[in-house]
Order: sequence, then C-alpha cells, then structure tokens
Amino acid sequence: MFDLSPWLDLPLIWGALIATAVFIYVLLDGFDLGCGILFPFAPSDKCRSKIMNSIAPFWDGNETWLVLGGGGLFAAFPVAYAIVMPALYLPVILMLIGLIFRGVAFEFRFKTEGRDRKLWDVSFHVGSLLAAFMQGVILGNFVQGFEVVERGFAGGPLDWANGFAVITGISLVFGYALIGATWLIWKCEDDTQRWARAVARYVIGFVALAMGLVSLCMPFIDERILELWFSVPNLFFLAPIPIITLCAFVMLWKDLHSEREVRPFLLTMLIFLLGYVGLGISLFPWIVPFSFTLWDAAAASTSQSFLLVGTAVFLPIILVYTGYSYYIFRGKADDKAMY
Repeated sequence: MFDLSPWLDLPLIWGALIATAVFIYVLLDGFDLGCGILFPFAPSDKCRSKIMNSIAPFWDGNETWLVLGGGGLFAAFPVAYAIVMPALYLPVILMLIGLIFRGVAFEFRFKTEGRDRKLWDVSFHVGSLLAAFMQGVILGNFVQGFEVVERGFAGGPLDWANGFAVITGISLVFGYALIGATWLIWKCEDDTQRWARAVARYVIGFVALAMGLVSLCMPFIDERILELWFSVPNLFFLAPIPIITLCAFVMLWKDLHSEREVRPFLLTMLIFLLGYVGLGISLFPWIVPFSFTLWDAAAASTSQSFLLVGTAVFLPIILVYTGYSYYIFRGKADDKAMY
C-alpha cells in the first residue's frame, strides 16, 4: 500500500498540521467570538450592527479550521482521540451548543425588530461567551493531561471541572475579547472604533495578568516542564519568548493610546502566537499529556500517508479561498443589513 513513512516523519507532520489548524482557528474564530463577547456592551444598536457586519463574511469560514483540527486528530491519532473525547464530552458539547446559538443569531438578527432582536442579541453574546469559555476549559484540561489506563480514559465525567481549567477558560474569554476589540479598531470607524479602543485598553491588563498566571502555573503541572524551561542552557534559548511577549504588550498598550488601526490587531495576534509557541514547547512531544507521544498514538503509516496526500491537495485551496474572502471584504464595516 501507499506509504510515505520511509521518507517522512508522518506523526510529526500531522502533529504540526493539527497544531497549525488549531492556532489558525484560535486567531480567526477568536476575533469573531471576541466580538460576540463584547456585543451587548456596545454603545448603540447601530454599533452592534457594525460589529456583526464586520464578522458576518468570515465567521462560518473561520470554523473550517476547527473541523480540520478535530478531524485530523480523529484520523491521524485515533488513540489520542479515543482518550481526549470521552474526557471532554460535556465541554465539547457545550462549546458546540454555543457555536450553534451564535450561528443562528447571525441569520435572524437582521430579520427581526424590538424584543425579538434583543433575543438574538443575547443569543449571540451568550453563545460566543459559552464557546470561548469552554474552549479555554478544554485547553486547561489538555495541558494538565488525563487519567489514562492502558489506552483509554479512566477518569470521571466531571474531572474537567477543575480550578486550572476554569482559570484558562476565563483567560481565553479575556483573550478573545482583546482580539475582538482590536479587530473592531481595524474594521470600524467613529463611535464604534473609539469604544473598541477603550475596551481594548481595559481588557489588556486582564489578558496580561491571565497569561502571567497560566505561565506561572505551567511549570508546576509536570516536573519535565519545569526542567525544560529553567534548566541551563534551555533557560537562555527560551528566554526570548517571554521577553518578546512583554515587548508586544508594551507596544500594544502604546498603540491603543494612538491613532493606529491595523497594528494593534497584528500585535494581539503576535501575543497569541507567542503564548501558543510556549505552550507547544512545554507539551512537545505529547499528544495526550503525559501518557502518549505523537508516535505512540499515531494511526497506521499507510492511513496517514493517504490522508496527507488529500490534505496537500485541499489545504492550499482552503488557504486561497480564505485569503480571497478577506481581500474581497476588506475595508470598514457599516450598519446596513447584510443578510
């Protein structure tokens, strides 16, 4: 059968593809979830319409990356999927319910008036908030690892509801709020932009505090993480990550007190990237921390080879149409109905 394993490290490639898909999802769906989190606090209904229009052309396409990440885990690392999903069934279901509520709100809000519109405003906000929080809970549990016996999850149905996961859930809500606010600085004008800039100045402190708190907790989750970050010479090689992150926060703070529009969003993306890279370094090479590595949980090399060929064909297409949609809908958003 068709097998690329003699020439390629397939588990490593698939691990990188899934990690990249998840990161792209966090960035792209993060700003529209952030807009939903901030939605009810906008100064007027006209501003809320601008917020929704700024993300309406993109939100459903952004979720393509979530499907790619989850589907890739199922296909390329079935052992990991069989452990992670039973451990996180409830938060995953709640996340999907939140995404459904948010999606329905897009379709109905512009077709209703009065109290009905307020209902869909609430649905959009609650759905976004629920999805963001549950994604953070999922991340927190993944970082801590799962109780595993042989090749299956051996924990309880509520093991996911723990203190560290709640902290990461709240942290991600604030992180999405920041990236949503900086997106609105870029895509909106006048009152909406001024409000978004003020919100970003308020939220940035919570994001910095949350990242610092999670970063301090990480080395104590497993002694291998502590040794990785604080042993010599690793300490010197890895020090640029927190240093650059701190510099990005300082630059973002200054930009939020200026008239810059695009760079605050790019700096927020950089902060997310640096945090994600730090997380990836801490957890590599585990796909189920701290039980299975990428190679332990990988599917048969022939299966991974077959899937990789299909991915090599369709992934560029996804990237092209995603980039094209952002190009077509560039420019500022208005408050006119788009649905």
